[in-house]
Amino acid sequence: MNRKLRMGMVGGGRGAFIGAVHRMAANLDGKIELVAGCFSSDPEKSRLSGQDFFLDPSRVYSSYEQMAATEGKLPLGERIDFVTIVARNDLHYKVAKAFLEAGIHVICEKPLAFSLEEAKELRTLVRNSGLVFALTHNYTGYPMVKEARAMVKAGKLGKILKIVAEYPQGYAITALKDSTDGAISNWRMDPSVAGISNCIGDIGSHAENLVRYITGLELTEVAADLNTFIPGRPLDDDGSMLCRYDNGARGVLYASQISTGDENNLNVRIYGTEASIEWHQEHPNELIVKFAEKPREIWRRGNSYNGPEASKNTRLPFGHPEAFIEAFANVYLAAAEAIADYLGGSYPRAEGYDFPDIDDGVEGMAFIEAAVASSKSNAAWTKVHGR
Repeated sequence: MNRKLRMGMVGGGRGAFIGAVHRMAANLDGKIELVAGCFSSDPEKSRLSGQDFFLDPSRVYSSYEQMAATEGKLPLGERIDFVTIVARNDLHYKVAKAFLEAGIHVICEKPLAFSLEEAKELRTLVRNSGLVFALTHNYTGYPMVKEARAMVKAGKLGKILKIVAEYPQGYAITALKDSTDGAISNWRMDPSVAGISNCIGDIGSHAENLVRYITGLELTEVAADLNTFIPGRPLDDDGSMLCRYDNGARGVLYASQISTGDENNLNVRIYGTEASIEWHQEHPNELIVKFAEKPREIWRRGNSYNGPEASKNTRLPFGHPEAFIEAFANVYLAAAEAIADYLGGSYPRAEGYDFPDIDDGVEGMAFIEAAVASSKSNAAWTKVHGR
C-alpha cells in the first residue's frame, strides 16, 4: 500500500491505561494513523479525548453505534480501515458486531466477549464477513516467544509431556488492609461488566493463550480451584488448575492477583522428550533451553542465530531491550499486513498471518467458562468446549 492504514478506536479515552498502549503500539512502525474514535460512553469525555489526540472533531463520535454507521457509509478512500476495541468486556461483542456489519475490520482486546455464547456468535459473524479479526493477546508478540514456537514446530523439544504456566500478580493484596483502595476496586470485579471471572478471565487467559500459541496444543479438560481472598468481592482473585491437552500432555496453570510481591510475573515452562524451554515475561529478551545430558542454553533476542520468526519481529540490535509496547506493536503489524492484503485484493496469504484470531478468542472464552464450571463442581474434570 502507498498510504497508512486508517484506525478508529472505541474506548481508551482519558485515563485509560490500555488505550494509550494500543495507540503507541499502532503508531510505532509508522504504518497506522488514528483518525476517528468514540473514546468513552460519556460524549463529553469522548470529545475531550479526541482533542487530546488532535483529531478532526467530525470524526469523534458520541456512541459506537453512531461511529460504525457513519464510518461504514463513507467511501473506502475516507473511512477507517479498522477499529480497535478497548472497551469493557461486556461491550466487546456488541461493538465488534456493529463494525463487522458495517464492513470494517476489527482488532479487539481480550477476552473476546462477555460469554462463550457471544464468542461463538462473533466467530460466525467473522467467518461470514471474510473480514480480518485480530485479538490482542500481546504476549504472543515477543520475539523470543516466537522463537519458542518455532522450536516446537521444528520438533526440537520432541513430544511435549508437561506444561507449567503461571501469571502471579500481587497488587490486590493491599485490599486486605484497606477495602476502599480505589486502584483495585474496578470494573473487573463487577460480574455485570467483566463476566463470570476476574483473575482467570483477565490474566489466566493470557497464560492459556501463551501455551496455545507456543505449543499449538488444544486444551481439552481442566480441573480448577478458583478462590476469592478479598472479602466482599463477587469474583475470583486467584486460581489454580490441572490441564489436559489433546496430545496427552499434562499441565499446571496458576493465576493470582494476591501473590504478594509479584508484579506481572507471567512465565511458561514446556517440557518435551528431547528438550524443554522456559520464558519469563519480566525478562522477555531471553529464552532458556534445557537438556537432559548437556548444559542449558540461553537464547537472546537480536542475535544472528535467531530464526526468521523472531528476527522479523525484532526492531533493535542485541543488547538494546525490547518489551511490552513492541510486543503489542508486533500484533498490530501482523494484523496490518492482513488488512493491507485485503484492501489490495490478495487476502488471505497461503502461509497465513501471525496474530491471535477469532478462534483463539473462542478457545479463551471456553477455557474461562470451563475453569469456572470446574471450580463450582469441586474441581471436577470439565471439558473445554471451544470447537
